[in-house]
Amino acid sequence: MVGTGPGAPDLVTPRARKAIQEADVVVGYRTYLDLVADLISPHQEVLSSAMMQEIDRCRKALELAASGRKVALVCGGDPGIYAMAGLVYELAFAGGSDTPVEVIPGIAALNSCAAILGAPLMHDFAAISLSDLMTPWPVIEKRLFAAAMADFVTVIYNPRSRKRTTQIVRAREIMLEHRDPATPVGIVSGATRPHETVRLASLETMLEHEIAMQTTVIIGNSATFTRDGRMVTPRGYGDKYGL
Repeated sequence: MVGTGPGAPDLVTPRARKAIQEADVVVGYRTYLDLVADLISPHQEVLSSAMMQEIDRCRKALELAASGRKVALVCGGDPGIYAMAGLVYELAFAGGSDTPVEVIPGIAALNSCAAILGAPLMHDFAAISLSDLMTPWPVIEKRLFAAAMADFVTVIYNPRSRKRTTQIVRAREIMLEHRDPATPVGIVSGATRPHETVRLASLETMLEHEIAMQTTVIIGNSATFTRDGRMVTPRGYGDKYGL
């Protein structure tokens, strides 16, 4: 399992590069494979597939590895954060496979987006996906309420798609029940890629900006502030040491 990071070639870790280059077979969603095309040589076998074929990809990777081949199953970001590391283990355990599996971490969307925005994750935070393809919406709502009430900085993954347009609206409503409308919100789309866009907004104005599947939304807590185009959540050094 190889995490290739948010998209920029120089944010693929050395360990991930080595794993891809040394693999006999590279397996992945075609968009992610395109992002690391320069790391794949002509002598390597490449198996690509479309979105929503995660189970097939993971099964094929396990089958190839069980046959003795070295396989790099590629995914964007980090394999263990809203990706396929868990699925690989589930399939391996269910099938009684003893094939060695290694997870090579990558820079996740929340890391890269936070760095682009400034330092919004300096204190406790929660990450919540609004995709209800596999998680029932009532469960997601419960988690949104909990994060809002506990004053966590909240990272929203999968905020909106062509078919899912109301979830981000409801998420904002829940946050507004517990936070000031002026609470800073960072909106990053296509982080580290050529089409990257960055917007600073507030809970009140966030829906005025374009939010799509490649967007990560970071909603600040009660102490988060913006200045000079940067979003910052204090850790508490100022209160403790009088900065």
